[in-house]
Amino acid sequence: MSDTMSAMTGSTVKRPRRKRAGQYHHGDLRRALIDAALRTIDRHGVEGLTLRGVGEALGVSRTALYRHFSDKQALIAAVAREGFRTFRLALVEAWERHGRGRAGFEAMGDAYLRFAIDHAAHYRVMFGRVVESGARDPELIEEGQGAFRALVDALTEGQRQGWVRKDDPMMLAAFVWSVTHGIAMLAIDGQLHGDESAAALNRYAAKRIQAAIARS
Repeated sequence: MSDTMSAMTGSTVKRPRRKRAGQYHHGDLRRALIDAALRTIDRHGVEGLTLRGVGEALGVSRTALYRHFSDKQALIAAVAREGFRTFRLALVEAWERHGRGRAGFEAMGDAYLRFAIDHAAHYRVMFGRVVESGARDPELIEEGQGAFRALVDALTEGQRQGWVRKDDPMMLAAFVWSVTHGIAMLAIDGQLHGDESAAALNRYAAKRIQAAIARS
């Protein structure tokens, strides 16, 4: 409608307001909130995450937010639960697919580093001090313990097969985890000059770990 016609009729054409890119439209709001939280953590770190900011990025009301997450800690706990669950499945799949032996154990190390690089936002939350509500979240505790248990179970099976020393499996797992975790953090913090360098260091560490835990 022309300006002249609008003036004559006293009417104006109202165009629909466009939502900003990334805003929420329909579907699974809880999933959208977690995804938006992960994007924020990737860009600004965990410290830059706020429940209000996530809601504004999606264009949803506070009321809609609070139907799913009561506060920032509840959202962070959901990110951590999802991370530990995905992490555990990746470790177990690597162990099973490569024969539940030495090769499977080494594959778990590769899967560990790959997960940290591909899911850096999850990983920072999972092993950061920001999950203050963890002690009040039984599901989060269960998921975290399940991921660690995957490593303990592999080492226990290695002891049964005879290629892992007969030390306390929990202590062995803590040793293996501390080495691999250190490499993963260096990788996602950009301290290892790219994924290939991180993978090479991880493979070297895997051989040293296997030598250290070998049955004497």
